[in-house]
Amino acid sequence: MLTHLTIKNYALIDDLAVNFDRGFSTITGETGAGKSIFLGGLSLVLGKRADLSTLRDKSQKCTIEAVFHIQPYGLEELFKNNDLDYDPETILRREILPSGKSRAFINDSPVTLDVLSQLGERLIDIHSQHQTLELTENEFQLKVIDALADNKSHLLDYQTKLRSYRSALRQLEGLRDAQAEAEKEQDYNTFLFQELKQAPLREGVIEELEASYEELTNVESILEQLAGSHQLLTHEEVGIQNLLSNLRNNLSKLSGYGPAYADLSQRIQSVFLELEDMVSEIEALQEKAEPNPGLLEEVDGKLQLLYALQKKHNASTVEELSAIRDELETKISRTESLEMEIDRVQVKAEEDKRELTRLAGELHKRRTALAPELKQKLEAALGDLGMPNASFRIELRPTDEFLSTGTDQLAFEFSANRGGDYGSLKKIASGGELSRIMLVIKSILARYEQLPTIMFDEIDTGVSGEISNKMGEIMQQMSSKMQVFSITHLPQVASKGDHQYKVFKEDDGKVTRTKMKKLTVEERVVELAEMLGGKTLSDSAMAHAKQLLN
Repeated sequence: MLTHLTIKNYALIDDLAVNFDRGFSTITGETGAGKSIFLGGLSLVLGKRADLSTLRDKSQKCTIEAVFHIQPYGLEELFKNNDLDYDPETILRREILPSGKSRAFINDSPVTLDVLSQLGERLIDIHSQHQTLELTENEFQLKVIDALADNKSHLLDYQTKLRSYRSALRQLEGLRDAQAEAEKEQDYNTFLFQELKQAPLREGVIEELEASYEELTNVESILEQLAGSHQLLTHEEVGIQNLLSNLRNNLSKLSGYGPAYADLSQRIQSVFLELEDMVSEIEALQEKAEPNPGLLEEVDGKLQLLYALQKKHNASTVEELSAIRDELETKISRTESLEMEIDRVQVKAEEDKRELTRLAGELHKRRTALAPELKQKLEAALGDLGMPNASFRIELRPTDEFLSTGTDQLAFEFSANRGGDYGSLKKIASGGELSRIMLVIKSILARYEQLPTIMFDEIDTGVSGEISNKMGEIMQQMSSKMQVFSITHLPQVASKGDHQYKVFKEDDGKVTRTKMKKLTVEERVVELAEMLGGKTLSDSAMAHAKQLLN
């Protein structure tokens, strides 16, 4: 419940601090005194969009702070989900800076307006004339029946399954789009893949082929140089091998004369052996190297294929071509597996649909069973509010569409007069009738919904006399289960409050300020007398005011 409200530098409010208690509180004041300003400030701290024009002093920031006692209302999960520190005495604060920027805090932690609004909706239900129009909307009407039917868990199960079903449908649509797109490219991707698959894509292949191409292209020159080299090495008289053999023999004779000669002899022996290996390798190369136009053509063909593929796929290496080949293979495989995936998701969607249909049917059954009770409660309560002939016709009509609330379209029709035609509330009910119907519905909801605080903004407009007494009594009864505020112009309603607050203006000749204070019993008598008979207090007005309070 709301325990304290501070408003600084907002509209006509300079600095306002008010404490509130549990039970039923009424807020009164002359027209134009600033009750709407007070309500506007409270709305800001609950997450309403800010307007720079609301700053009283444009050079100073506006601060609005509200303290709530929230321990009984099970809000720990909401705090946890938004990474906020939970405190049974929670403080909501809103700041509007001269620059126009707005900041919001919960227990001194910065939050977005969405989070502030999300918590605010769980703390206070501010009923305005605009909200009365919700009464004519199908979703609100279903909310009333669901509250009485205790459908919260059933509705949660339905909405959870609805999210799953819609997700499956979106996934199915995406898969079918992907399949259609993939099928357009399937033939081309398959052609590209086969082309790359047949190419010799291995690391270093281009370098190997280029080396082979150079060798095959220059085979005549290679054979000529190898033959000349072999002649130089092996000529019987002047060949390097024979000369080196003679040198080896000479030095071998010296090897016994000391380490230096032995080392030199060993070195010549190593050179001789290396030269023998070179002769053998040259001979092997001579045998291997031969003109091969067919092989040259094959090597050239492979090289040209690789060069063409690199250009076609804008790849600079064979490794990049291999990656493109693997990617194409994945695409082709994915296209082939899409049908299986579509079948799987289709089965999931159909299962969700069957379960949704069952859950929606359960909701429809529970709502249908509750409709007569809601009709009886509404008509009985409105009879006490001067509408003895008010009658409702409540019908639930199943549709083929899965809505957020089920598959029911609610026909919530009203007739104010006996024998009169039924019609929608929007067309049939007057503003005063809508207010009374809304009050009755809120009083019914208060028994089933755990809401800490509700604030009625002139819900008693258009009624008077005994009806206003009854409306005050209804709000008084509601306050046994929740904190109730009523902004009112009617003394009959104001007197029903456990507490009464007055909004008024002060004018010191320079500036006008809106103030608010809690009235004592004596002050309440005077306030009620003025509401009854004007500023000139008559004995009868004072007596009537005391009678109302008693």
